Amino acid sequence: MTDTTNDAPAVSEMERIMAMNFRILDLVFAAEPEMTAARAGATPQASYVELAARCPVREIGDKMYSLLRMDDILFVNKHPAVEQGSKYLGSDRPAIPLGLDGAEHRKFRRLLDPVFTAKRVAPLAAGVRDLANQLIDGFIGEGEADVYQRWCEPLPSTIFLSIMGLPMGDLEDFIHFKNLTLGNDRAEDQSIEARMARRGEAVQWIHNYFQASLDARLAEANPRDDMIGWLLTTEVEGERLSRQDLLDILGLLMIAGLDTVTASLGCFLSYFARHPDHRARIVADPTLIRSAVEELMRFESPVTEGFRIVTEELRLPSGAVLPAGSWAHISWSAANLDPDYFTNPLDVDLDRSPNPHIGFASGYHRCLGSHLARMEMETALGAWHERIPTYAVRPDTELLYTGNPRAPHHLPVTWA
Repeated sequence: MTDTTNDAPAVSEMERIMAMNFRILDLVFAAEPEMTAARAGATPQASYVELAARCPVREIGDKMYSLLRMDDILFVNKHPAVEQGSKYLGSDRPAIPLGLDGAEHRKFRRLLDPVFTAKRVAPLAAGVRDLANQLIDGFIGEGEADVYQRWCEPLPSTIFLSIMGLPMGDLEDFIHFKNLTLGNDRAEDQSIEARMARRGEAVQWIHNYFQASLDARLAEANPRDDMIGWLLTTEVEGERLSRQDLLDILGLLMIAGLDTVTASLGCFLSYFARHPDHRARIVADPTLIRSAVEELMRFESPVTEGFRIVTEELRLPSGAVLPAGSWAHISWSAANLDPDYFTNPLDVDLDRSPNPHIGFASGYHRCLGSHLARMEMETALGAWHERIPTYAVRPDTELLYTGNPRAPHHLPVTWA
């Protein structure tokens, strides 16, 4: 694991890792312009299947590879000689726990996993339903709305602020800097240097914001009953979390809490708006919503890809060899359409069982908040379809999707 105890090398390492992430993505799609175009639309799935069948492991540069098949990806994600390549998210140091490996990663997962179990997040469902309905109240009478902007984005972001104990008045700032961090701002300049500069601006805002929040909390007589209050009082191996550890945890929770569910809800509503037969099934039988969420996590794969660093030579199940020191681009989207794991992978089957998708990643770095995300999505979709059971994408709309996370940031739908 990379040593991050010295601040100056960590910043240099962050710049190197981030630049490599951007470079790999550019290389992945530079040779596949049709794939790039397909990713920007609503139906890229067939392109992933075709590319994986043609070239399941692609060498895209010097010691850089793109992996598209489930067996290879599962193998890499559970191999001890593989490190996380998406280390920096919401912080200028490796995010905790996402950006850590080995013993340090296990230490923080033991601390944080119990906070996000299905049992712990279940009591939050009533509040999620209430908030979903409050937001719907604001536009249901209009007969149409850009539901990404007015429902998909503010809903999980508001939930996050509530769980963390942060002021609701900061919502717009959080959304803005979340979009800068993830490259969702659609800026004209998409050079690696410009993208890194925008990411750096966002990281600095996040850092300063949480520094001020932690200072204010420590000045209070008693800890509050929220996530930040818990983090300030919990212990790891007999010691309180350091200020830097708190910042590295909070930065990750912010990005993960604000965008993954947002993107997923956008993909799901877009899908149901374009497929009235499947929408009618979940309206008639809301118990199908749970399996529908799993199937659309597979089919849509809102989080499309990740990165891994190979520290010693690996021979993959497919027979391909990754040399020591190489980088792997991991395509969750392609793996979730692997015909060796999913019968008729291009068909959406709301009754699919089993459904071993890796929409929440796999292996050591599987998504910490997957139970919370599932609860939010299931609860929110249930509330939506109780209130607005029949809807469609506005006819004059061309849906454009961002890359990762994948989502239609402009989603105008209409209803009677």
